[in-house]
Amino acid sequence: MNTLLLPRPNVLSTLSGSYELSVGATVSGPADLADAVRRALPILDLRPGDTGAIDVRVDPSLGEEAYRLVVGSRGVEITAGGRAGAFYAAQSLHQLLPDATYRSAVPAESWVVPGVRVEDAPAHTWRGLHVDVARHFLPKREVLRVIDLMAVHKLNRLHLHLVDDQGWRVESRAYPRLQEVASHRTRTATNYHREEPAYDGIPHGGYYTLDDLAEIAQYARAREVVVVPEIDVPGHASAILAAYPELGATGERFEVLDRWGISPAILSPLPPTVDFLTTIFDELLEALGATPYVHIGGDECVLDDWEASAEISAYRESLGLADVGELHAWFLRRLADVLAERGARAVVWDEAFVSGALRQDTLVMPWRGMGVGRRAAAAGHEVVATPVFPLYFDYAEAASADEPMAIGDTITVTDVASFEPAPASWEPGERERVVGLQGQLWSERISDARTLDYRAWPRACALAEVAWGGEAGSDFMDRLERHLGRLDALGVEYRPQAGPLPWQRRRPHRPSRVQVAAAMEHLDEMTQSATSTRPSI
Repeated sequence: MNTLLLPRPNVLSTLSGSYELSVGATVSGPADLADAVRRALPILDLRPGDTGAIDVRVDPSLGEEAYRLVVGSRGVEITAGGRAGAFYAAQSLHQLLPDATYRSAVPAESWVVPGVRVEDAPAHTWRGLHVDVARHFLPKREVLRVIDLMAVHKLNRLHLHLVDDQGWRVESRAYPRLQEVASHRTRTATNYHREEPAYDGIPHGGYYTLDDLAEIAQYARAREVVVVPEIDVPGHASAILAAYPELGATGERFEVLDRWGISPAILSPLPPTVDFLTTIFDELLEALGATPYVHIGGDECVLDDWEASAEISAYRESLGLADVGELHAWFLRRLADVLAERGARAVVWDEAFVSGALRQDTLVMPWRGMGVGRRAAAAGHEVVATPVFPLYFDYAEAASADEPMAIGDTITVTDVASFEPAPASWEPGERERVVGLQGQLWSERISDARTLDYRAWPRACALAEVAWGGEAGSDFMDRLERHLGRLDALGVEYRPQAGPLPWQRRRPHRPSRVQVAAAMEHLDEMTQSATSTRPSI
């Protein structure tokens, strides 16, 4: 029976008997929990009723995300600690149905559900997926689809990387040049060797309106997913400074970056920048509704312009700070204080922790390895494990010329499944502060939703397994093979375990605008030649 469920539940046992579950069956119980079950099983078109084929109950002794699921000859019983637990119970129930029920239309009207008892709760509260929409924009419809797929796998944190050198991706009514100027670039690098730059000559851009963001957040909440927006500062600021250069350390105007790598563009730490970001946070929080987290980045900052500025140096000295490293830490803490005043916690990449002096309630994401993650945990910070190896899904899954272009290789499904987010060698207090883990989908080399599918799945299945259970079960690969049928039904263009399909293999770069123009000129010449030599009739 364990071969049916992914992620693997804590306890699963088979029972005698079964139950025939039909489209249009009724679900009874507290309205919010019954609604969560209906949301998780839309294909069944469940109807509310006083008594139901699916009976939902609340047990306050269970955690919010915990549940018990019992299927027998009398029907389906779900006991949950809260709405999230009811939703996840229904996701497990769905996995007991045929793969065809994951399609938007199904050929049958009822299915026999085997007798089963499941007792389950997650090992980690943060089960995340990071999507970089700054380097390559992902339309809203695709973000909603990512949320749907996360929900199927009991993943519950969508980290949206909204800002980077290559683009700003959310509307600001207070600072409209962010969407008018900073949301698009004139071209994109296609050659990743900086000494030999090559570009496609094609403008790239897009942004979410605040109404879009509100819709995304509401859609996510209904599926037990929390949207974590990231405004990455003070570095990675080329796009911001293309729109508002006066916010920079030098006042220099930058262009929205058209290549990859680290830019020297950096925001000033002076009060006008804090005021600007406070306004942005207020707009985000109003659109998102109550959200517990905002990521403020803090990574890969080139502090040279701070060091060279007499005004910034004078400001630093007035704060009693010894150097620009301390000023970097002060700036991020100031932003964290702003968020705390609004009921949200700051999240940072690990460089911000290394700078020191963070608020104690700031979450740390150690992307450079779990060594720094342990240091952050030892210092009392909650930690979300995000190390490059094995949780950067923009890396290739094999060292093969057939693989689509990636930042590096190799990170396999097995690598992800073997990951230990809270190593046994750590002290108990350090392990307790690892609240979860998250897979990263940086998009320098992920230009569209099909490529995103290929990079994310099935590695994100392994992520879900470890995030929910604390470790992968010994039968994970067998259950994954069975689970791929569900991904097929959902239309996910995942990477097959045997390697990429012919149309998924590495493709030549898209032709540049210059190449297209040359080709059109050649076609015109051929057309004129053919016209001039065509015999008259």
